[in-house]
Amino acid sequence: MPGEKIKITNLYKKWGDVTAIDNMNLTIEEGDFITLLGPSGCGKTTTLRSIAGLEDPSGGQIYLNEKLVFSKKEEIVVTPAKRNLGLVFQSYALWPHMTVFENIAFGLKIKKLPKQEVRNKVLSVLEDMKLKGYEGRYPQELSGGQQQRIAIARMIVNRPDIYLMDEPLSNLDAKLRVDMRSELKELHQRSGATTVYVTHDQVEAMTMSTKICIMKDGVIQQVGSPEEVYHRPANLFVAEFISNPRMNFFDGPVLSESGRKFVNAGGIKLRIDPEVIRDKKAVKVAIRPEDFILTDSGIEYEVTSYLPAGSSNLVYAQNGNDKIAIMFDGSYRVNAGEKIKINVKEELFNLYDIETGNRLF
Repeated sequence: MPGEKIKITNLYKKWGDVTAIDNMNLTIEEGDFITLLGPSGCGKTTTLRSIAGLEDPSGGQIYLNEKLVFSKKEEIVVTPAKRNLGLVFQSYALWPHMTVFENIAFGLKIKKLPKQEVRNKVLSVLEDMKLKGYEGRYPQELSGGQQQRIAIARMIVNRPDIYLMDEPLSNLDAKLRVDMRSELKELHQRSGATTVYVTHDQVEAMTMSTKICIMKDGVIQQVGSPEEVYHRPANLFVAEFISNPRMNFFDGPVLSESGRKFVNAGGIKLRIDPEVIRDKKAVKVAIRPEDFILTDSGIEYEVTSYLPAGSSNLVYAQNGNDKIAIMFDGSYRVNAGEKIKINVKEELFNLYDIETGNRLF
């Protein structure tokens, strides 16, 4: 069984009147690749910097490998150098006057390791990062993707217990970002290192993580696997944030017919368990674009626009005041103005309390 690698209890951080982290409790297990995900200003970078020891929180505790490294109350603050962490930031922070070899070897030399051991470690990590033969070059002679690999190599050569990465791919172009996602995932699979990764990009979070921690205004909204946060968002904020293209939302009145309960979602009647809704007269219904199906017995919508995208096609359609986005297979063709009949795949929808925004089903 994996043990606790990082444990955060009752952590908060204030900047004047602004609360960056609001009473956070989070446990990260050994081997996890957890992404802190959320909009700008939600507290994800402050959380990562607090774990690293680069920020002193206003209160709470942080444990690394079950060792208390921060406690405001007990006046314990372990310095970053003694936390055995590896850091990679948005800025690569490579020394321009040092070669690739010298940049990677810098930390090892500070530890006063034997020269041959330093050389062996650097050449080994260069091979792992597909940069063999680049050791004599300078950072300015490398592409952005190569510089990012050097920054990562400099981190992993020291064999830290935990990898911390703050939006490391944000300076790369779209193609390089996709390539580097794959390489970072392979690195995690090879090393098994516990990784905390900060991003506002939901695609990065979904494709790379074993767990995602979604934050808003310094408060954790949901922690779960990519599948859990995608298919069962804990509240309306998560449902809207983890959504590309945008999820479809309906104010659904609850109906009773022949002793059964239904909710009306844009004309589509969805059967629901009475225990889920209890005495509610209406709920918020959330349906992902890919969870609609074409059926002769469905509700008629008129296509307003058709956006082909190769492997999938996005269709926007309208029925009265209800406008929806539908994702179809790339082979499907339709024109604006055409009528289609749709329904929802069985139980592939979420219900939310209109007042609290929390998930009911």
